[in-house]
Amino acid sequence: MLSKDINDLITQTGSGTPCGKLMRQYWQPAALSDELEGPRPVVPVRLLGEDLVLFRDNDGELGLIGRHCPHRGADLCHGRREDNGLRCPFHGWHFDRSGQCVEQPGEPEGSTMHEQIKTASYPVVEKNGIVFAFMGEGAPPPFPELDCFVAPDTHVFAFKGLWECNWLQAMEVGIDPVHASFLHRFLQDEDPADSYGKQFRDTAANTEMPMTQLLREYPRPDIEVEETDYGLRLIALRHLDDGRTHVRVTNQIFPEAICIPMSNDMTITQWHVPVDDETCYWYSMFTSFAGPVNKQLMREQRLAEHRLPDYAPLKNKRNNYGFNPAEQEAETYTGMGLDINVHDQWAVESPGPVFDRTNEHLATSDKAIIAYRRMLRRAIDAVGEGGHLPGIPNGEALNTKGPVAVDAIAPDADWQAVWRDRDADRRDGCSWASATAGN
Repeated sequence: MLSKDINDLITQTGSGTPCGKLMRQYWQPAALSDELEGPRPVVPVRLLGEDLVLFRDNDGELGLIGRHCPHRGADLCHGRREDNGLRCPFHGWHFDRSGQCVEQPGEPEGSTMHEQIKTASYPVVEKNGIVFAFMGEGAPPPFPELDCFVAPDTHVFAFKGLWECNWLQAMEVGIDPVHASFLHRFLQDEDPADSYGKQFRDTAANTEMPMTQLLREYPRPDIEVEETDYGLRLIALRHLDDGRTHVRVTNQIFPEAICIPMSNDMTITQWHVPVDDETCYWYSMFTSFAGPVNKQLMREQRLAEHRLPDYAPLKNKRNNYGFNPAEQEAETYTGMGLDINVHDQWAVESPGPVFDRTNEHLATSDKAIIAYRRMLRRAIDAVGEGGHLPGIPNGEALNTKGPVAVDAIAPDADWQAVWRDRDADRRDGCSWASATAGN
């Protein structure tokens, strides 16, 4: 159990909060590049409780500024895209990418009042389909050399989805190695579709056993948690009856991302980004170590489950997540369809927008969650004291590569080496990854 004060400390990310100050020291996903397609590349962004507007100016440069005009609060999402900035339609006040007001056409000739008017603005960088923003103090840290950033654009597909819950409970499902044996349990072992949940219906690496069967029959993994320079490495060991061990390596990339294997040739790096304290977006980058990804197909698969423009899931608490008791009896553990994203969504939304952790009872299998919360609290203290932050020592990002996210089968006595060898073999066969070594 946590006290209410500690629960508030680690869940609240608004401006001025300790955790919000920490989050602002890291690059945060703000929008998909796809959202800026079309003749008018201007979109609203709500990030860490702040209302902003993201746009491409006439030269194609990105700007992220306060959404409401400092004059009388009109919405700049409806601003006229002029002169490499946005002009408020209410009184014509014009703002450049830095948030500086550069013209007030309704004011007396020669007025210099505009020089004193500036709205919020934040640096933005586009990486393989996602626009990232830095909302903190000082110079932003450079990007680490994660696979999803190093890979060419042709090998990365990016998407996002809206969840109606606090960012922390969304992130914590991704660092829980046990939940897959239950929440994502499929009662049939054939692969019914080549879709988002395929990693839990694929054949386990180097074995004829379907992953569904492996997770179902071995629900009590040994869990190793290692603190790394980027966050946490999680190793789940499922000891098979034939003297071998299934090794699954996943990662927590501080502060709110995970990196997990989707298949032998693809990883998912996923951020859980606070919109505010009661809603969040997950942003995923699917990175291929084989050939280029089919972005059109993958986007169609995801859009079949989401609506635009807010990327909210079609299955949600208002329609009971598509729950079907007959399916729960015969096909899936949840009865909520084959898309594992819906399973996760139910698990993180059903406790309420912000789970009351004064009623929580963590168990042995929650060791990664316990380790992460300790790291988070240390980092919150450190940012207030000007100390070390995970992944940003002395204001510079670590040269973090990878990290390794794989499934592998190993002899019980030799599992430590096998997952690294599996990753090395995958990189050796990949043109863009051959020169990189995972951490």
